Amino acid sequence: MGKQPNLYAFNDISTLARTLRTYVIQCQNAGFERHGLFKVAVSGGSLPSTLAKALLEPGHGGSEDAVDFAKWEIFFADERAVPLDHADSNYKLLKNELLDKIPKPMGQPNVHPINVKFLDDVQEMADQYQDALMQSFAAKDSVKLPIFDLLLLGCGPDGHTCSLFPNHELLRESDAWVASIEDSPKPPAKRITLSLPVVTHGTKIAFVATGAGKKDIMKQIFDTEEGRSLPCGLVNEGGAEKVSWFTDNGAVQGVGFPRRGSL
Repeated sequence: MGKQPNLYAFNDISTLARTLRTYVIQCQNAGFERHGLFKVAVSGGSLPSTLAKALLEPGHGGSEDAVDFAKWEIFFADERAVPLDHADSNYKLLKNELLDKIPKPMGQPNVHPINVKFLDDVQEMADQYQDALMQSFAAKDSVKLPIFDLLLLGCGPDGHTCSLFPNHELLRESDAWVASIEDSPKPPAKRITLSLPVVTHGTKIAFVATGAGKKDIMKQIFDTEEGRSLPCGLVNEGGAEKVSWFTDNGAVQGVGFPRRGSL
């Protein structure tokens, strides 16, 4: 059996957020050492509010506990083809929950929203977003895939992540960095998403999954053979020990997969 993902479970969201903060800052500082920046992809759902709890708390003052948003470059792991001020926009969600609340001394990240000129042509929107990734990751040398320092993802009740849905043909996409989808089973139907190879190619990949509503899908992903073919299971398989799950006890109730005690 190959290397496995790391599963962490916490008594409550506050404890989860504290550990997630430590983990994100470790990834940030490793990114700074590699290339002077922290390149991160972020999903929507409940993730931005948990991120805000983790990152906006004052740290204890040491450099190993400092968030330097001025050197962050934030992309979206997926986005809906809607205006940036629309209720379904992941950009709006991140802006409301995190970006607008960042204190000035912490700096402002470089954020890459979708180009809303292409709301009616999601393939063109995906191509434009891929171009933005290429300018960041392949400006000097051509690369087969971008390597994010960290991808921060959620897990849907059906086991989807980003806008990669169970049994969808996009799971077989192997060339594009960013793909379009026009038949999302979850509205809105039109979206763009990072492809599975880009997700599993990240230096570190983190899922945040909380609440008892997640326990059935978590059991399926971690404890069953069929769960390995769900999008979250495929990320576990492809990312192996690079993947860490931050959950609360409710989300992993009944899950047999072994938990890790600490980072």
